[in-house]
Amino acid sequence: MCFAFFINGCVEPFSPPEVNTDEGYLVIDGFLNVGTDTSRIELSHTQNANATTPVIKESSAAVSVEEENGVTYDFVESGNGAYFLPPQQFNKTSKYRLRVKTAFGKEYLSDYVEVKDTPPIDNIEGKVDTRQDAMVMQVNTHDPANQTRFYRWKFEETWQYRSAFYSSIEIVKKPVGEGYEIVSRREDVNLCWRTLKSANILLGSTVKLSQDVIKDLPLTAVPIASNKLYIKYSILVKQYGLTQDAFEYWTGLAKTTEGTGSLFDPLPSQITGNIKNTTDAQDLVFGYFSASVEQKKRIFLTPNLGTFPRCNAPDTLTIAEALEVPGSILTNYFGPRSEFVLTTSQFCADCRAQGGTISKPSFWE
Repeated sequence: MCFAFFINGCVEPFSPPEVNTDEGYLVIDGFLNVGTDTSRIELSHTQNANATTPVIKESSAAVSVEEENGVTYDFVESGNGAYFLPPQQFNKTSKYRLRVKTAFGKEYLSDYVEVKDTPPIDNIEGKVDTRQDAMVMQVNTHDPANQTRFYRWKFEETWQYRSAFYSSIEIVKKPVGEGYEIVSRREDVNLCWRTLKSANILLGSTVKLSQDVIKDLPLTAVPIASNKLYIKYSILVKQYGLTQDAFEYWTGLAKTTEGTGSLFDPLPSQITGNIKNTTDAQDLVFGYFSASVEQKKRIFLTPNLGTFPRCNAPDTLTIAEALEVPGSILTNYFGPRSEFVLTTSQFCADCRAQGGTISKPSFWE
């Protein structure tokens, strides 16, 4: 049995840490993907645990990765503190480090790190656990060379769902003149897709095993009551090989989060990672830079678990009454001469109100 350590987080990837200070320490999240996909680095700042304002992103920085032989790879900013580097022909036997120069003149540099290869994901399975009343998503992998030993995973789950009622008509402003009118709905707001990314710290190690094999390691439990599994569900799993130092960093971070409920809350300097300010050792920076091959695998499931969404019966309004409330969500006409309309809440007739989008994902089967 492999060693696995999990921390349940929110639905955004690696939320910037909360600390008991108003100092906005820099947070560097990302890694060098030496495989065939894009590398991504995100820069943000810590915020006080009691803060209610949005997290501050670090924009207009110069982000680059330097190879030991002096070759430099520059990232391009895409906005909102995110920086990208397209796939390159990296030398996997070389070492790399990250350099970040902020718009305010601060410079941060990581240690040189070796490239850690990652074996492919063997398979992903969903197994129903009646005790949890959930489907547990499990991952399997192995390294026949017994060289990986330390692993980390992330995942993105996407599910298809419907609103309780079908809305075929809507109230819109008249194109000419004042007032509103009822027209046939231009787009289908009954069927949606929603995607959530994990922020869980998911780690596994086979260092105490004779064989480098990860078997049936649980990544997440999808509650049946959530109805994510009622129509169609998909999960994309990303797998990374880690060095022992990187594994110890993420393990320490996970233990701190588990013990306090917020990242880096007690004694943050103990787990600041392998990145430092080049001129000010007292300037804390959070994050760990690593170089790895990202392996990905996606599966689709149609287990038909859960129930069709339910809402209270729609209200009946005359057309005149409905036009007085242009924000109403209408389902359809009612009555022998269609002199009435049925109205309900946005949540019950517009699937977008539940956080999804009516645009079908490009990867969807």
